[in-house]
Amino acid sequence: MDTKGEVRQFLTAARGRVSPERAGIATYGVRRVPGLRREEVAQLADVSIAYYTRIERGDLRGVSESVLVALARALQLDEAERAHLHHLARAAGGSPRRPVRADDCVPERVQQLIETMQDLPVIASNHLRDPLASNALGRALFPHLFPVDAAPVNTALYTFLDPRARTFYPEWEPVARGAVSNLRLTLGQHPDDEELKALIGRLAGESSEFRAWWVDQTVRTHTHGAKRIAHPVVGELTLTYEVLQVPSAPGIRLAGYLAEPGTPDADALDLLRSWTAQPAAAETIPGGYQR
Repeated sequence: MDTKGEVRQFLTAARGRVSPERAGIATYGVRRVPGLRREEVAQLADVSIAYYTRIERGDLRGVSESVLVALARALQLDEAERAHLHHLARAAGGSPRRPVRADDCVPERVQQLIETMQDLPVIASNHLRDPLASNALGRALFPHLFPVDAAPVNTALYTFLDPRARTFYPEWEPVARGAVSNLRLTLGQHPDDEELKALIGRLAGESSEFRAWWVDQTVRTHTHGAKRIAHPVVGELTLTYEVLQVPSAPGIRLAGYLAEPGTPDADALDLLRSWTAQPAAAETIPGGYQR
């Protein structure tokens, strides 16, 4: 990762998103660019203009924790953006970090736990968003991720490069933008991960939307939320999700999906659960999926 370039682009984009009004700065006349000026950020962070200019040009070496906190406050960064700024500062300092392996395995005890959670769809993935383990309901909910006689499909690649994703996710753009912002955050955490950089490079090379949104420099964590799905068997349903970290398996995330009790979404999930139990269920979806 070009750390200086990442720092420059991230801080420039963050500065452009904060209006003078939001920052409590009085303005006079016409401003040529959106957002704050460098000198205004420096004033809000209580640092010299020269020092902030050096930082925004990509030089975070030796920048103290107090200055990082002041910059985050001046730029009104949220929790994920603050974490990303600190990751960039560590990378700029040359702190060696072992990349997380993309082929990290889910421990057997965790796989057993997933299989016993039969009432809700569960999928375990790594930092690259490769599905590593799942239960039967999870595979049935996301059949395109688990093709027959093939390895599970990376969720980011599916979202951007598989045309079926745009039908499967009726609100495709928020899902896709979320994938971009999450990958941006992950790159800050693992700047030396060659597999991660290759994944981002492929997405940027094959998807114009990914390229356009990548330069926005948005970073977000996605530990909970809601997804609307147009399932090929049970129809449309909206599920909430929670993402949990596995302390005994660093880098592994468990995503569980829930339906609001007593709603049509819960009825659809019940139908999916019953359908999954049928021996020939997988064959009713074009191309099938791994049961």
